[in-house]
Amino acid sequence: MLTFPATTKVFVCTLPTDMRRSFDGLSAMATSVVQQDPLSGHLFVFRNKGGDRLKVLYWDHDGLCIWYKRLEKGTFELPAASATSVEISSAELSMLIDGIALNAQRRKRFVLTRT
Repeated sequence: MLTFPATTKVFVCTLPTDMRRSFDGLSAMATSVVQQDPLSGHLFVFRNKGGDRLKVLYWDHDGLCIWYKRLEKGTFELPAASATSVEISSAELSMLIDGIALNAQRRKRFVLTRT
């Protein structure tokens, strides 16, 4: 299981990804499609067309890492988005990996705004 600080950003590519892509191909997608720096230390999530495979690309201090999961049954449900990428929280990534739909409605919470 992936564990990262809550401050780590998670970017989900909403376009289907060829799972034959590895470090260089996924890094290029992080740059061109997600429009973020793959060496930023944040997570980049990619799903295949069938929805049963997920790859997470991230920079780990001295090199790129890929975490890969293939489901034997079922699919990963990405958040609905009209853009080519969407940002989710690390908690939402855990839910996504565990098979929990992210389309649940959020309850109102206090948000501290700093001026």
